[in-house]
Amino acid sequence: MIEMILSDRCTRCGLCAAVCPTNVFDLAADGTPSIARKDDCQTCFMCELYCKADALFVAPQCDHAVAVSADEARATAGQFRRESGWDEWAGDPRYANEHWRMDRVFARAREAG
Repeated sequence: MIEMILSDRCTRCGLCAAVCPTNVFDLAADGTPSIARKDDCQTCFMCELYCKADALFVAPQCDHAVAVSADEARATAGQFRRESGWDEWAGDPRYANEHWRMDRVFARAREAG
């Protein structure tokens, strides 16, 4: 569930609101997003995937809110985007797509032959 917008990182691009399938965000006239309908969040991570500024913290719990400090949010904001190999992180070997972690399964199958 969306838990926090880090306003000091936000570029006010409005992409979080544009990609949200459940209309969780409202945008102010200057493009500043706010979490307006938190309970509607489906924890799809679309907002985090599109936020290149790492200004959003989405907790993996989809059925209840999670208390998180700004420091905790700053430390992990954008983690899903990086670890999934999304967009600009796709070519960075530090963040190879391990979302399904199937590489070990296929390696064992090749070894068994």
